[in-house]
Amino acid sequence: MGSEGALSDRLKRGAGRPARAKGLALAEGLALAAIVAGAVVLRVVHLGKVVSDPYYDSAIRSMGLSWHNFLFGALEPGGGVSLDKPPLDLWPAVVFSKLFGFSLTTIRLPEALAGAVAAALLYLAVRAAFGPRAGLGSAAALAVMPIEVITARSDTTDAIMMALTVLALCLVVRAVATGHGRWLLLAAAAMGIAFNVKLTESWLALAPLALIALLGLPRGRLRFLLGGGAVYVAVTLSWLTVTLLVPAHSQPYAVGSTNGSPWDAAFVFNGVDRLRGVNGIEGHTGYFEATKRYPHATESQRNAIPITAPSPTRLLVRFGPLSGQRLGLEALVGLLLGIPAGLLAWGRRGRGGAPRQAVAAGPAPPSARGADQRPGMQGQVRRAVLAGLLLWLAEGVVLFSDLPRLHPRYTEAFTPAAAAMVGVGVAWVTAQRNLGRSLWLGLVALVVVAYTERLLYGTSAVWWIIAGAAVLALALSAAPVVHKLAFLPLLCCVLASPLSAALGAVNENASDGNVLGGLPKTQLDRMSSYLTAHKRSAYYETAYDAATRMGALVLHDAQPVLALTTVEGHVIVTPSRLHALVANGRVRYAVLTGPCTAPKATNADCSAPVEWVRHNGSDISSDAGVSRGTLWQLQSAEDLHPR
Repeated sequence: MGSEGALSDRLKRGAGRPARAKGLALAEGLALAAIVAGAVVLRVVHLGKVVSDPYYDSAIRSMGLSWHNFLFGALEPGGGVSLDKPPLDLWPAVVFSKLFGFSLTTIRLPEALAGAVAAALLYLAVRAAFGPRAGLGSAAALAVMPIEVITARSDTTDAIMMALTVLALCLVVRAVATGHGRWLLLAAAAMGIAFNVKLTESWLALAPLALIALLGLPRGRLRFLLGGGAVYVAVTLSWLTVTLLVPAHSQPYAVGSTNGSPWDAAFVFNGVDRLRGVNGIEGHTGYFEATKRYPHATESQRNAIPITAPSPTRLLVRFGPLSGQRLGLEALVGLLLGIPAGLLAWGRRGRGGAPRQAVAAGPAPPSARGADQRPGMQGQVRRAVLAGLLLWLAEGVVLFSDLPRLHPRYTEAFTPAAAAMVGVGVAWVTAQRNLGRSLWLGLVALVVVAYTERLLYGTSAVWWIIAGAAVLALALSAAPVVHKLAFLPLLCCVLASPLSAALGAVNENASDGNVLGGLPKTQLDRMSSYLTAHKRSAYYETAYDAATRMGALVLHDAQPVLALTTVEGHVIVTPSRLHALVANGRVRYAVLTGPCTAPKATNADCSAPVEWVRHNGSDISSDAGVSRGTLWQLQSAEDLHPR
């Protein structure tokens, strides 16, 4: 009877396991759905109220008018000048504008949705290696990361690039988990597309992904890596190669280049020059003075303050568009928890110990491993992914602490690594009950509480939530049965401040766009009305002193505009060509946005075609009701000898 009773008990427990597994899977699915839904809400609420960036928006408007403009990324309907990068980044926005109508909301939806989808993709990648708790924590960290929320709501394309790097991470993890190299080839293709979206910004993920493959793939890894490299190069150069097949005179002049070539714009202007800090750094002065004068500034005021100069603590500063609250806190926690987790994982491997619980809350469940998971390789997969993520995070912290010319959106190059290491680290430190992990959890919680008190100036109610969550996490971690429950309060302790900043940024419609080519609405309306009424048969609505300044007018009227110069006053239209266009009646007006007060070779206001306008045109700004020296009439043969 005793053996029959024991057998009955075992059968009952076995029958209860599927039900328990289903319950856990349902809870996990609901948690992920809540995180992704929250990410979507943060990125789409009041999306149309975020300030417009005419540079990108005018390109979207122009690209939707012809296949030629769509292929080359024309900045104005005439197709004379194009973006400084491949147009693939804006193709989704053009498609959305065709499907749902052109508006500031529809053209931003692809960027916003990409940011939300990236959170789900990061969950899949991290869960496959470290289990559900780490996956959910990583997704939550990316969903509420303020700099990612702001970037995804702006008229830029960095969030799309970031989502593609996370997709590549998913595919690489799949490759090392299954041992099938085809997934690595797909990852290489995704990274090639990411290059065509944001060029060299995507390169930060290349070495970490290659490291994961190198450490995690079985025999033949070099063959897979070489194949992936070939696929990457082919996809990376695909659009640029297409431009070589089209005669140069049929292509727009690429903004930022010195010879009109998109290759020059891609690799010199957006590559070498960025690393060299050409054009200087935003925020080299005035940062600390502003933080003292405005200790309780709004998100909009914070955004207006320039980024501080390069330094080891640049990402941890108290104020500004790239403050510690927006990014640095998550990066710091990722390093504090990720480094010891990595050392422990690789240290146990070196001693021959079992690595199964070295990082996450335990071995990944069968649903995480998949039917074709390589048996007995979960520890190797974890170590490989952990090494790659730590390298990715370290690269980002080092590079963006020292990069001379920096916009906050550039940090999307490593935000997935920061978010992933938060999830992995919080799961690791709460996975086991022992003195070492409890002490480390307490140290990290203390750092977070002290640092956020500084970031929040000790006045926000959020800080008390952070402090309370830290105490609860420490208490639970020391408890004998419920120590794993410390995961939630510790995650709350880390993410409460970023969530508060993200909500503030959404409420105040913060943006990380450049607002290139903006004009006051009254001046824009008057100028547009005058040019529309007096254009006659001219092809161009007007000439414009610089390609980067004409966005608002192009966005408003969707008419061809003749750009005279590009970045740093480099001449596109010579005076002789401008003279010929005026004589033939192709252009009757010119818009100049500033006087030549400080003659320089790189000053568009002092360029040769602009000086030609001043010497041969008539200032009719008063007739149009705009500021003096803005609108000039150019005398064509028809103007001099009307019929």
